[in-house]
Amino acid sequence: MGGHGNHGSHAKHHGSLKEYVIGFALSILLTIIPILAVMNGWFGKTTTVVVLLATAVLQFAVQLLFFMHLREEEGPRYNLVTLILGLIIVVVVVYGSIWIMDHNKMY
Repeated sequence: MGGHGNHGSHAKHHGSLKEYVIGFALSILLTIIPILAVMNGWFGKTTTVVVLLATAVLQFAVQLLFFMHLREEEGPRYNLVTLILGLIIVVVVVYGSIWIMDHNKMY
């Protein structure tokens, strides 16, 4: 009755080994690119920041799609709505903090 081995209909939601390997490889690649870009000075300051932000966003998407199975959710997408709300809060807090630091007369 509901034991550990009894997953029922939830078994179809687990990723395959191939998906995990692809996700892992993409994660490693998206980690190595910014490290090499910064350590080797491949780009100017602004381009390096853009590369860092772009790879961070891609890394976030890889984690969601390959390891958190966000694309496999059926029915009401409560996890997606919660994620979007969390992202909005993070963006507001980070942008607000940067705005406050930029407009602070002490510096």
